[in-house]
Amino acid sequence: MLARFSPGLAGSTDPTDPAFGLLEVQVDGLERLWGTEPELVARLVAALGPILPGSPRPGIAGTRFAATIAAAHTTPPEPRIVRPGGEAAFLAPLPAALLSPEADVRARLRRFGLRQIGAVAELPRSALVARFGPEGERIHARARGEEITAFHPRHAPERLVLGLPIEPSVEELDPLRFVLHRLAATLVDQLEARGTAAARAHLRLTLDLSFARGGTPAQLDVEQRFPEPTAEAEAIERLLFARLERTPPPAPVARIELELAGVEPAVGHQLPLFVPQAARNARLGWQLARLALTFGEDRVRRVALTDPDAPLAEDRWTWRS
Repeated sequence: MLARFSPGLAGSTDPTDPAFGLLEVQVDGLERLWGTEPELVARLVAALGPILPGSPRPGIAGTRFAATIAAAHTTPPEPRIVRPGGEAAFLAPLPAALLSPEADVRARLRRFGLRQIGAVAELPRSALVARFGPEGERIHARARGEEITAFHPRHAPERLVLGLPIEPSVEELDPLRFVLHRLAATLVDQLEARGTAAARAHLRLTLDLSFARGGTPAQLDVEQRFPEPTAEAEAIERLLFARLERTPPPAPVARIELELAGVEPAVGHQLPLFVPQAARNARLGWQLARLALTFGEDRVRRVALTDPDAPLAEDRWTWRS
């Protein structure tokens, strides 16, 4: 639900986690879509209100720690807003025990007479590191309103699915290839618009069983992993069609659905300027995949050079699985 408002979301889904119920939402940079940050937070609160047992407690700040403390010190549903640069002043009068979840660290802060966050912020960082180790660096940064822990939003797997009915149902492969070409081209346009590539495809064929033999399945599923993530419609179409040629549908097809999964940011390849056919290795991978589909996986084998200087040629290489 919250993903409709911001692509940057983080939070625990484990009910036993002490941080369960704490959601971090990246709201900066979304003003042109949703308005100011308080307006966006109001939308988030309105969306969560009907599904939560109580009112959400929103907080806005320039650091994750300050935003969490601001949310704990607000009166819902109004957000507690800490203006940019004001994190240290906001935190200064609050108890120093908020700086660390570790009971031993909180107890030692009390023994040293550090009752408020402002007192911790006034100490040199080296003194806290000497006393508390890496945790000393973290509590010093938190007390001064600094961010040292990068925000890592959750990564939701992206699925691109498109299906089309076929009326009347067809049994020949050529009409199926025409529809498959259309589906692949449309989904690849979505990949290119996002700057992504897909690592595998799932083709689902819904069969017309009106005149099929008894026991014929109602659906045929084809799973295909690509030699490398791709956003090329022609390569996807050829590989999937080779699978259909090898195992044709046992009945006429009434619907075809294509899903591209394993979507990830597309990575470019730096090619040398003066080396011809520098991308031939990538093309070779696709050709080998098509040959394996056509003639069988056991007919395509690879070799690896183990000892190029061996006296006998047969000792210079070995079969690779």
